[in-house]
Amino acid sequence: MRGTVLTVRRVDAYHALTFVAPAIATRFRPGQFVTVAVGGQTSSMLGRRAFAVHDVRPDHGGTVEFVFEASGAGTKWLSSLRARDVLDAVGPLGRPFPVPRDPSSCLLIGVGYGSAPLFALAARLRERGCTVDFLLGGATADRVFGALTARRTGRSLTVLTTDGSLGTRGPVTLLLEQVIREVRTEVIYACAPVPVLRDVSMIAGRYEIPVQAAVDVPMACGTGVCMGCVLPVTGTDGITRIVRSCVDGPVFRGDLVRWDDVGTIPFDALGAPGWNPSRAPRPEAQANPAQRPQAQANPARSRAVSTPLGSETRHAG
Repeated sequence: MRGTVLTVRRVDAYHALTFVAPAIATRFRPGQFVTVAVGGQTSSMLGRRAFAVHDVRPDHGGTVEFVFEASGAGTKWLSSLRARDVLDAVGPLGRPFPVPRDPSSCLLIGVGYGSAPLFALAARLRERGCTVDFLLGGATADRVFGALTARRTGRSLTVLTTDGSLGTRGPVTLLLEQVIREVRTEVIYACAPVPVLRDVSMIAGRYEIPVQAAVDVPMACGTGVCMGCVLPVTGTDGITRIVRSCVDGPVFRGDLVRWDDVGTIPFDALGAPGWNPSRAPRPEAQANPAQRPQAQANPARSRAVSTPLGSETRHAG
């Protein structure tokens, strides 16, 4: 749809763009994203840009807001838009974050402007009676997004920066185990670069805590056509499949993504050269306990939704 731009405001190192899109706002669920055309009608930039939705206001004319860093030609063009300009957008796309069936202690982890989709999720979790704690990180103080909002709305906030300009010096995972113990985390939601999601999933696995990870990978089309955002994910049947982040995600169970193989096609993936279905592992014979449904490993965690591929029952888009 084509929506009118309301504001483009600077938020520290980032920009937040709000536009009118009632059809997207009314169907949106936390974790979904939009793709927008950049450059104008005569631009040579044909590919759309995908952005996680930060906030929607269905009751205020149907507005949608996303956050981005003006680092390339397309995003710099977006940052130059003004009120009453028109934006061409498609959404909401992707599968949203699943939420616990019962009230749980939820830890939300974000790095940079990847934290943006966590705040709509936090509101949804609080509606379900969950407690929400935040663990945010960034390279510098101005690249930690949403710290003030997290402090106002969460039960606790822990901040880390690479250069130590805000909070503790170090990567966001440095204090993860400490936070898990202090707030008695039962479910983790994370939106960050792939290496961070890998480390979060590994640490959470030690505590048998389910992770719902929103992957941050380039998406060219956002609708599953171009196959440019694929990654290997192991199903509950023990078979690895190459799935598309835009339509099968962007939210996945952290224990099922083969993080070390992202960017490759593992030899044992379904359809890979030489793949033999007779050698595929059965669910009960998986060698890696981290690939088993975590709710079975610890009944205390069974209240958290942990569906295969991080999906929910409805796919909006």
